[in-house]
Amino acid sequence: MDFLRPEAWEDALAIMAERPGVVPIQGGTSVMVGLNFDLNRPTALLDLNPVTELARWEQLADGTLRVGAGVPYARLISELGDRLPGLAQAARTVGSRQIRNRGTVGGNLGATTGDTHAPLLAAGAVIEVESSARGVRMIPAAEFYPSAQRSALAPDELIRAFHVSPASGPQYFSKIGTRNAMVAAICSFSIVLYPEERRVGTGLGSAAPTPRRALAAEDFLAAELDWDGELDNAVARRFGDLVSEAANPVDDVRGTADYRNHALAVIARRALTWAWQDHSINRRSAWTCV
Repeated sequence: MDFLRPEAWEDALAIMAERPGVVPIQGGTSVMVGLNFDLNRPTALLDLNPVTELARWEQLADGTLRVGAGVPYARLISELGDRLPGLAQAARTVGSRQIRNRGTVGGNLGATTGDTHAPLLAAGAVIEVESSARGVRMIPAAEFYPSAQRSALAPDELIRAFHVSPASGPQYFSKIGTRNAMVAAICSFSIVLYPEERRVGTGLGSAAPTPRRALAAEDFLAAELDWDGELDNAVARRFGDLVSEAANPVDDVRGTADYRNHALAVIARRALTWAWQDHSINRRSAWTCV
């Protein structure tokens, strides 16, 4: 097995075009597990760590954050946690401190399961990918996994960054697992409130063949929420039920489909309640300032 370490992004793209079957790694926290268990034996590994631009993030002129695929979870938490709280909450549940220092959202996107998928969906993120032949493509997170075990990436494409707007309202992430971290989620859920737009974003993980949004639940809240009042318990319960109905889970060693459906309804209702509490506090603070 060859181990390739280009220092320039253009060289990495050239290798992807010239070497079919090469597997890119950044932190390597997922790829190396497969290698250790002999589940994957590629002809070459493409180490992207020397490509320093992937470890940078910036705020663009329109206010959108562009976060390089090589920014590790630890830096996302410490440097962007106030602007991307939902994603930071998910990052805190990923592995141990050592894994958070190595693992990246870009690497998580390269896998078909992961804790960052739900918050990226809820926040309306867009994934920037590139190939040497076709240039840059911008893929909405909701379209990044068209089918089970398959992403929208072409064989010669690499993930360069993801784009997402800073939080304009409360964001929460919740997952069910045998413990808080260092464990694959039985199911996960993320919610984003957009008070100025009177809308809600959602994301479900480990709850269907692909990550997905709960669109009917989002539409329900947009119609039923009193953004200037209190959260009705019946509305919260119905929201949880609609999130559960959006899922299509399976039975596996981590949990049954019935358990996942029940758990999603519970954590969706809780996440909405937490987010609404923050929204109410922010609203009262705005009144005090006025």
